[in-house]
Amino acid sequence: MEALTWTGNLAVLNPILGFAFIALLACTAATIIAGFFVTTGGAGNVATVARTPADVAAVALNWSLLAVVAVLAAYLVGGLLMPTPQARGIVGQISYQFMPVWIALAITFALSHLFRARLGLWGKLMGSTIGSIGAAIVLFWVFTAFFADMIVTHDPLAQLSGMKNKVPGTPLPAPEEGMFEWYLLGGDNLARDVFSRMVAGSWEVMQIAPIATLFAFMVGITLGVPAGFYGGMFDTILSFIANLILAFPVILLFYLLVTPEIVDTGLPSYLAAVLFVFPIIFLVVLFNSKFHTQPTQNSVILSVILIGGGVLYLSLINEEGGVLDFIPRWMDLFDVPGNILIVFVSVVFVNSPTVFRIVRGIVLDIKTRDYVAAAYTRGEGPWYTMLWEILPNARGPLIVDFCLRIGYTTILLGTLGFFGLGLEPESPDWGSTINDGRKLLSVYPHPALPPAFALMSLVLGLNLLADGLREESLKD
Repeated sequence: MEALTWTGNLAVLNPILGFAFIALLACTAATIIAGFFVTTGGAGNVATVARTPADVAAVALNWSLLAVVAVLAAYLVGGLLMPTPQARGIVGQISYQFMPVWIALAITFALSHLFRARLGLWGKLMGSTIGSIGAAIVLFWVFTAFFADMIVTHDPLAQLSGMKNKVPGTPLPAPEEGMFEWYLLGGDNLARDVFSRMVAGSWEVMQIAPIATLFAFMVGITLGVPAGFYGGMFDTILSFIANLILAFPVILLFYLLVTPEIVDTGLPSYLAAVLFVFPIIFLVVLFNSKFHTQPTQNSVILSVILIGGGVLYLSLINEEGGVLDFIPRWMDLFDVPGNILIVFVSVVFVNSPTVFRIVRGIVLDIKTRDYVAAAYTRGEGPWYTMLWEILPNARGPLIVDFCLRIGYTTILLGTLGFFGLGLEPESPDWGSTINDGRKLLSVYPHPALPPAFALMSLVLGLNLLADGLREESLKD
């Protein structure tokens, strides 16, 4: 069986892509050079509409960039249309494997544009080029994590004889019936499929980074809003604690929290018991402040939050055989692996003080606004004013920071994996995979590059999404 080439029958596009890249580089250089020369047209104070060399270079740069994007898109579309892996090549077959993701992205953006007037900030984001690109990149990895089992070509943990450090496109020596016959992005030092591990690694990131960041925001908001609103000794004590935690370098603090010595003390479990109760406190105070004048409805809502949230909370912090193992097995709805819980708690603990400082600063500014005074005039209580008047008007900066903080968390998770801490050694998370590939980087670069590119692209997408959200929130 022959090895797959990078482009298969799509090789006809290779020279076109080469010319497009050369044109892009030439236009970029021309734009930079033309920027040093300022051309002023017209006589006296009358402006002229004639284009300057810089204008022409900028137009050419835009068209050359579009040409490169169009050719790259042709590779992806061609991979969906070609009949066999040999015809698709590595690039085309990868595009073919991601077909569920392309379909999900197309449906999502089609519906977003169709109903953009009803989708609030997300609908407005569709009108921002930067925001749309960022959203597309982030959603690409979200859908990849969701459809990972449909995308992978092999078991991410399976080791196949003869595939150790094999280059991309290498065929399996003796494939079983129904097994995909190639390693698309080669094999790593343990003969595992690099492509499948990269795809599976997206799930490892998505199940920790966004949810842990959300919990950190719950902690930061629950403490930051009353601290900024009331001030006084309460604010002073919380600010001192936050500053004390922030005094440690983030990477060092994160590193310390997941070391085996600290884990053996049970500290992460105790932190989980404290930090994970904040979402329940936030929801109880939020709805009670709004519905306390409607006792029947308020009782139903609070009962659902306290009973449902309490059961989830106990299941989350309870660990069989751990320091917190105190509820009957029939009440323990799910088991969170100890290593994931440790990383989760570490993310929440490290990010909460920063969120607290941001929320506190926003509240200090907003509480002086006229609509806050109007809420007092209507007779609203302080908690209603904080959570239903001030907090909604702080959503713009908080949404932007939420996106950025997911990116920071992703980098932190990658750093932990790179150091071999946090998740289990065989985990396909991107940090661990990069670290495994790093050891032979000068000889076999292919195992380390795909997860590194995946990590970089996700963080880039989150930053672009945050920029787009910032632009749109400033327009409100």
